Amino acid sequence: MVAARLSERWGLGRAKDRFRARLAEGRVRAGVFLPADAGASAARSDTGVSGVRVAILCPQTYMNDAGRSVGPARGALKVSLERVLVVHDEIDLPFGDVRTRLGGGLAGHNGLKSLKRELGGGEFMRVRVGVGRPASTDPQVVSAYVLGRFAEPAADLDELIDHACQAVERVVLGLE
Repeated sequence: MVAARLSERWGLGRAKDRFRARLAEGRVRAGVFLPADAGASAARSDTGVSGVRVAILCPQTYMNDAGRSVGPARGALKVSLERVLVVHDEIDLPFGDVRTRLGGGLAGHNGLKSLKRELGGGEFMRVRVGVGRPASTDPQVVSAYVLGRFAEPAADLDELIDHACQAVERVVLGLE
């Protein structure tokens, strides 16, 4: 949902099937990223007129095997590990929390394990999107919770997606 919103906000156009994923690429001017009061004027000087080069990759693999898509894409697009940004759900954060970090533990997240393995390291940026945790620790209940539909009101979900998009934009601009 965050990737789709970013692609729309940035006007990247239609995604193509590549790397066992949906890939949208383009250049985005810094002013498109954030409202003026959110720090867009502090954007790095390398954005220039042509803008920041971005690529949004949505693996079409199973989540636990996402690295098999991201690894080859990173190589083909010649993206250094420091420039990789992963947006992922985080059940250890309450619904609505969004946090950014470089590297860190994998907390049993099999998708992150796959990414670390295929990228050759875990020192990539992450935007962790809090989805909350179910009342049970049973793996089947947790799996159904993560893969199921959100129970929160649509307005709350929309706010969470916007918050995550703003976090991504701050990272892309070098503000975080």
